[in-house]
Amino acid sequence: MIKIQKYAAVDIGSNAVRLLISSVISQDNNIVEVKKISLVRVPIRLFLDGFLNNKIQKDNIIRLNDAMKAFKLLMKIHSVTKYKICATSAMREATNSLAVINDIYSKTGLKIDVISGKDEASLIADTFFANHFNFDHTYLFIDIGGGSTELSIIFNGVIIASKSFKIGTIRFLNDLVKKKTLNEYKKWIKINTKEFYNIIIIGSGGNINKLLKESKKAINQSISYSFIEKFYKKISKLSYDERITKLGFNPDRSDVIVPATKLLIKSMQYAKSNEVIVPRIGLADGIIRKLNNVDSFGDDLNNLNT
Repeated sequence: MIKIQKYAAVDIGSNAVRLLISSVISQDNNIVEVKKISLVRVPIRLFLDGFLNNKIQKDNIIRLNDAMKAFKLLMKIHSVTKYKICATSAMREATNSLAVINDIYSKTGLKIDVISGKDEASLIADTFFANHFNFDHTYLFIDIGGGSTELSIIFNGVIIASKSFKIGTIRFLNDLVKKKTLNEYKKWIKINTKEFYNIIIIGSGGNINKLLKESKKAINQSISYSFIEKFYKKISKLSYDERITKLGFNPDRSDVIVPATKLLIKSMQYAKSNEVIVPRIGLADGIIRKLNNVDSFGDDLNNLNT
């Protein structure tokens, strides 16, 4: 018997907040198809507070509250039955994150969970391999965010190593990435990939998705190292304003894409990989899949009192 459920996932990241509403069609507890109904992205840069001041400031708390109120209305309009809101790096580090979460709950009734970097990586990677896994390859999964980068090594369909690093595009822009952390990042990739050959990198995150678009490749088609290197040379020569006016980049993408591309290139060098596959799958997609697979995961929208 076919079962159709509408789920909503909210990803509170360091550079933006996203709402994904999807319709999940399943049969005999197996997912047949996942259809994206709506995707809303709001550029709220919590990192300015979480990383620089250790606190999320009042203006961003108000904006985040407004976003959650709007998302709640959209979920109701779409007749969503179950939802899950996950916050990542910026909220992990902000000293007042609990107060912010409680404030949002008191005003909207929506529950927010701050998840670990490991859980973040697992949610994204599991979603990709549920649909696209090829046992003939070993993969290095990289999710480059504003505040952190998550790495996973996948061999024979199993994540055999995973780690989250405080390396992100916003940290680079504000000189907040420690040399020691960069060395640990390099060492981790080299140690965990040295036994494998022809490693394929799976790239995730808004900047890598933008890279896919610029390459004019289809989703899941590989992007070569040479193209990424040429692309980096092109964008790094331009100013922030020129990347907006000449290349048409959005203002909130024009600055962060440079360090993201550079980090991807370095990661490919460390892993001795010549190609990147971009499935355009993010944390929100992973949340949707888990909402369908795990009954205890998520919250019932119909039970909200606010």
